[in-house]
Amino acid sequence: MRHRSLVVLCATVAAGALTLTACGSRGSDNKANGDSSSGGTAVTIGVDAPISGDLSALGLGIRNSVDLAVKQANAQKIVPGVTFKIKALDDQAQPSSGQQNATQLVADKSVLGVVGPLNSGVAQSMQKVFDDAHLVEVSPANTNPTLTQGENYASGNKVRPFKSYFRTATTDAIQGPFGADYAYNDAKKTKVFLVDDKQTYGVGLVAAFKGEFTKLGGKVVGQDHVNTKQKDFSSVITKIKSSGADIVYYGGQYPEAGPLSGQLKKTGAKIPVMGGDGMKDDKYIQLANNLADGDLTTSVGAPVESLDSAKKFVADYQAGGYSDPYAAYGGYSYDSAWAIVQAVKAVVDANGGKVPSDARAKIVDAMSKVSFDGVTGKVSFDEYGDATNKQLTVYVVKNNKWAVAKTGTFTG
Repeated sequence: MRHRSLVVLCATVAAGALTLTACGSRGSDNKANGDSSSGGTAVTIGVDAPISGDLSALGLGIRNSVDLAVKQANAQKIVPGVTFKIKALDDQAQPSSGQQNATQLVADKSVLGVVGPLNSGVAQSMQKVFDDAHLVEVSPANTNPTLTQGENYASGNKVRPFKSYFRTATTDAIQGPFGADYAYNDAKKTKVFLVDDKQTYGVGLVAAFKGEFTKLGGKVVGQDHVNTKQKDFSSVITKIKSSGADIVYYGGQYPEAGPLSGQLKKTGAKIPVMGGDGMKDDKYIQLANNLADGDLTTSVGAPVESLDSAKKFVADYQAGGYSDPYAAYGGYSYDSAWAIVQAVKAVVDANGGKVPSDARAKIVDAMSKVSFDGVTGKVSFDEYGDATNKQLTVYVVKNNKWAVAKTGTFTG
């Protein structure tokens, strides 16, 4: 991460849109608890993420980025008379823990919005709990299309299951085909071996990739499944090598994808592994024993470091003293929290400057109208609660580092 001087983000509201501008500097600390020193009515923004365990590198970035947004919203008094704080809970990437956390957050009446979770499978266990309580949830990372468009989305029968659920990340209905298009047309790969981790995210992503890859003329030469926390991939590697595949597409997260790639390369196979945003972390390369050169992944949005809109966020996060990087979803987490802040502001402004007794339900309604220029670009939501920002990036490992291969959108 580059070191820069501290520049605090200031919010200017004009014509219903939020613009982030530079406005001086201030100190910060690395305690992810939100600064509530300014007094006023306390409004809590919940955070659910894997703060411990194999995916904590992503979860801590989510938590810290929400913390930064809360501190800056308070410093700039975005909602006069309201002081924001965060309540971060650890789901350890487990649906059962996520559901328990959702119940706990609902029970805390000061919680008026929640950022998270990371995993689509965890989100499935939380959505109804939040929706029954009219508590808005904004995920910075969930990509499974069924969360917003229903089980039959692929057939064109899109039905939004839960009104309270939103996300700032685009979906696998776009990410999978975007990756397939790159694999076939840019990387010139024609024979793919598909592997998934049996989880909601991984299975859905592989299905989306497969549909587009075969449509383009590519051939699926084999398909297999692995388990989360699996360490030995010799069985699936034998199948991959005998299949004649010129690329492996993996649906899942980096704790399994990295070792799979490293063990595959160690056998002498020169077959690149490709996957989605769940693979996009530096730990993937480490877990592949630095044998991942040539591997590919897609990730939502453009790299934060390349965006003019994110320069202040990058600088502020570095200056904030956080001991963990913002990782793949930091910018989206900041924007998710800021969306909640803006929805709270709209509701409070409409109620004479006070938090109404039915704030949760009104905030759900207000979220559908939120629109601002955020860290990751324009932030707003469509009729399903999906992000209107559909940008994606393909990364390739070069010299044991992720490098941008292509940034764009998928139009079909």
